[in-house]
Amino acid sequence: MIRTSGLVKRYGDVAALDGLDLVVPKGTILGLLGPNGAGKTTAVRILTTLLEPDSGSAEVAGMDVIADPDQVREHIGLSGQNAAVDEHLTGFENLDMVGRLYHLGKTKSRDRARELLDLFELDEAGDRPTKTYSGGMRRRLDLAAALVAAPEVLFLDEPTTGLDPRSRVVMWGAIRDLVKDGATVLLTTQYMEEADQLADDIVVIDHGKMIAHGTADELKTQLGGERIEIVVGQPSDIELARSILAELCLGEVQVNEQSRHLTGAVDGGTSVLQEVLRRIDATDVTLLDVGLRRPTLDDVFLTLTGHIAEETTDEDAGGDHETGRALIKEEEVV
Repeated sequence: MIRTSGLVKRYGDVAALDGLDLVVPKGTILGLLGPNGAGKTTAVRILTTLLEPDSGSAEVAGMDVIADPDQVREHIGLSGQNAAVDEHLTGFENLDMVGRLYHLGKTKSRDRARELLDLFELDEAGDRPTKTYSGGMRRRLDLAAALVAAPEVLFLDEPTTGLDPRSRVVMWGAIRDLVKDGATVLLTTQYMEEADQLADDIVVIDHGKMIAHGTADELKTQLGGERIEIVVGQPSDIELARSILAELCLGEVQVNEQSRHLTGAVDGGTSVLQEVLRRIDATDVTLLDVGLRRPTLDDVFLTLTGHIAEETTDEDAGGDHETGRALIKEEEVV
């Protein structure tokens, strides 16, 4: 349902996309991960006909996004990084308006609006102006608007950024239900747990290129080993604890000085953990917590890209965005 081949987009000397190849089968969720500036939003904009590539090809639902953009728009929905709702209209009026723009007709548009308000737990606020909504409520309404026409292909560009945990779970449930009904989803996210929960397949990109591809379990297995995690009691304990871990762990020890949390990869599991505890016990370092765990997607991301995922907007986010139902102010910012 989504296919790209050799997709390239440049802004001056900077390659936002540098030969990106993607394949997303029908009825699946592809998680597109990468650090800020990796090219995720650029890829979404090209696939949703908001931006033309410099070279390469892209198809959505069997249609060329450059040759047949109008046809592509009839089959897609897009929820971007910023909620695109009219704050002077009520939630119901926003969704009803989208239905009318899709030529669903008066009755079907209204019924669909009420259905989606209920699905996203916005029914009690549906008749209030959206300027009174919280940020999380606006995000949910924006996704609801992307679903009004029941699109075959849905593009979700960091859809749960800023949502509270409960709202995020509601959103995940709605996305799963869409896929059960046959929809295809391309999801960009900075939440590794979200990709782990939702994605059937994951592509990690950096500097506009694919650097890893596989299921969440496959990527974790490729990383290998286990992780020792410790939390020390005082900032002054960090350096000594780091040096002990460095002698026994593989690669660089990751340190979060604010939380006094240290993590190191090991090959040996409990035997290495016992030696770490023995050495620390022989010092004045105070341990608040210690554990041994399998790699997570955060570990995969850190290993592949060199730093943790950041919960901020992507390389060309900002300004207004088109959701497949409104106009965009083109801001080609990398």
